[in-house]
Amino acid sequence: MTTLFVRHMVSDYKIWRKAYDAFAAVQKANGVKAEAVYQAADNPNDVTVTHEFATLEAAQSFTRLEELGKAIHSGGVVGTPAVWITQKV
Repeated sequence: MTTLFVRHMVSDYKIWRKAYDAFAAVQKANGVKAEAVYQAADNPNDVTVTHEFATLEAAQSFTRLEELGKAIHSGGVVGTPAVWITQKV
């Protein structure tokens, strides 16, 4: 199992969450097997998201989706997200 982690600041969590939830069909169509959203305990606009994929290649392809870039913009992400991929051993 491969997990994609993304941590970013958002301008407004409620607006971001609507955009994130609207993106669920695209996630599923592009190999996301499971996902989770976390907020920092001291800042609800500090968001970390995980997406699980069957393969490393699927996770890498997902990060290059044009639709993902548009969703990030419409969700009010501030700055550049921190992105990393791990594999369960």
